[in-house]
Amino acid sequence: MRLENITSHHPDLAELPVERPVFITGMQRTGTTKLHRLLSQAPELRHLTSVEALRPAPLGRPVPNEPGEFARRTRFATIAEKGMKYLSPSLFAIHPIEADSPEEDVFLHDVTFISPAIDASLSVPTYTKWIREIDQRPPYEYVRRLIQLLLWQKPGRYLGKTPHHQENLDVLLDVFPDAKVIHTHRDPRKVVPSFASMMAHTSALLSDRRDWVEVGRRVADQMARSVDRAIAARTQVAPGTVLDVHYSKLMADPEQEMKRIHEFLELDWTAESVASMQKWMQGNPQNKYGSHRYSLADFGLVEEEIEERFKAYRERFGVEREG
Repeated sequence: MRLENITSHHPDLAELPVERPVFITGMQRTGTTKLHRLLSQAPELRHLTSVEALRPAPLGRPVPNEPGEFARRTRFATIAEKGMKYLSPSLFAIHPIEADSPEEDVFLHDVTFISPAIDASLSVPTYTKWIREIDQRPPYEYVRRLIQLLLWQKPGRYLGKTPHHQENLDVLLDVFPDAKVIHTHRDPRKVVPSFASMMAHTSALLSDRRDWVEVGRRVADQMARSVDRAIAARTQVAPGTVLDVHYSKLMADPEQEMKRIHEFLELDWTAESVASMQKWMQGNPQNKYGSHRYSLADFGLVEEEIEERFKAYRERFGVEREG
């Protein structure tokens, strides 16, 4: 309603360009969050903040940057962070949700009611079936409107991120034809149980019934479908549009990988950029909120099945096996 009200006062908002946006995607738990937060240090890029993810439209009058207005939204985000920590402190060891950090585009998809957040967090088989049968272009076009709204408030080259883009690369690049995509990869034997663990913790916030085997099966199915759709879409993508980044290399030498990504995106690689990223890494070491332990067996999954289901993915992108 706020977006419609603002658009009625500023009809030119619909014509605001979204030039050369950058989108990070890949299976969950493949380093997308670390990469997103490192890349958000680049001054040329404008990322979605947690504050904006929860409330992308200004509160109150339909004007950008009204004094004190953003502070009101920030207070809401801070309360939300504290609430999440109270309800599930262990979730932060898996995926920290911080009011002052970049957040992912899935929150913008939530506004459309066509969102993988619902599909991933709860067992709703009819919704799971429906969301993958409908045309994804309308929700992506609406997300574009929300990004225009964000750029109206703070201009820049948009930096977005969500694993949901992986299964909709064709639609993403149709709605954002000059976008650059960074596609992350990791051993599915690690990815599937890691995300299943995250979803088990998330579902505990929303439901008093948890079936870990059901969660593991649902997550494995969702991820397998997602990579299959990505493999098909990548055959149609123009050269120079997508850069593949492997989790193992990002973790082993983040500075070298970030330099390669900067070159791909035609961003300046300066001493200031390096210092900013190093500062972020020092302040956000791995296991900052505790260690995350998980296994395939926790979710009734076996390695041979995962290997078979993700064989084409591993071969297509040269994904190495982790120890």
